[in-house]
Amino acid sequence: MQLGIVGLGRMGGNIARRLLADGHRCVVYDLDRRAIDALTSQGAAAAESLVDLVHQMAPPRHVWVMLPAGVPTEDAIGALAAAMARGDTVIDGGNTYYRDDVRRAKALKAKGLGYLDVGTSGGVWGLARGYCLMVGGDREAVDRIDPILRSLAPGIGTIPITPRADDADPRAERGYIHAGPVGAGHFVKMVHNGIEYGLMQAYAEGFDILRGKGSPALPPEERYDLNLADIAEVWRRGSVIPSWLLDLAAQALAADPNLEGFSGSVADSGEARWVVEAAIEEAVPADVLATALFARFRSREQHTFGEKLLSAMRFAFGGHVEPGARD
Repeated sequence: MQLGIVGLGRMGGNIARRLLADGHRCVVYDLDRRAIDALTSQGAAAAESLVDLVHQMAPPRHVWVMLPAGVPTEDAIGALAAAMARGDTVIDGGNTYYRDDVRRAKALKAKGLGYLDVGTSGGVWGLARGYCLMVGGDREAVDRIDPILRSLAPGIGTIPITPRADDADPRAERGYIHAGPVGAGHFVKMVHNGIEYGLMQAYAEGFDILRGKGSPALPPEERYDLNLADIAEVWRRGSVIPSWLLDLAAQALAADPNLEGFSGSVADSGEARWVVEAAIEEAVPADVLATALFARFRSREQHTFGEKLLSAMRFAFGGHVEPGARD
């Protein structure tokens, strides 16, 4: 299947690579010519502009936008909509606010264009591991890009199958779902990211407590010089709190036990704020998610070892470099 891809950063470039490896045709565009050249050397077709990207594709066209939420995505979708023809579809795979999806879909529908929103999780590891995909939009439009979604998703792999109803959608086991109408994909991904904040904060605080047990403020007989890398490693094996985030924390602690390569100033990319807003609108208590978000705000004023571990996990799964961190 052919797919246009706009935005070849940490995730967009690897999405193209994964699709090319599975036999799809990709027409790619980015403001950075080096990013385009890196993919053309692997078989992608280069576009000189968004208009050129559209012209190189046969209708019906599907163009995946993988840009930062807000103005960059808004501008790119506006330019694509002006160049595309009735029956074409824009796919937003970034971390867009779901209400922006609803608004854009209405505007594009008036021009005869389709719109899908894809919550995309996988970070810099998606090329090798595959991407967890949460898709919003019309069922027919989702079904048309199923070959793309199937190639990007991890597949069943070695994860044990959960006993489910006979009529359960098998796509969930393969790593992608049709979440619902337009906006639903990004809404589900938004909540996913809020949960991610809470999990990361729990690990960060726990390891901060473990490290603090060596404090000179404690009675000498109650001080423990604990090996945090060993603790992270043993928790990965047979405990009830393993996760990929713990795997990444273990790797970070093994490589840099004092996490000196991380500042502890932890950014938030927006989704957790939207989750807290949704919780307020729905009158749903979200104590952990809200606290985890506020902890990131505080991290920019005062840095703890736990916040350095948050930085280390963000760098490991998403390539995020915090202000004042690594050279």
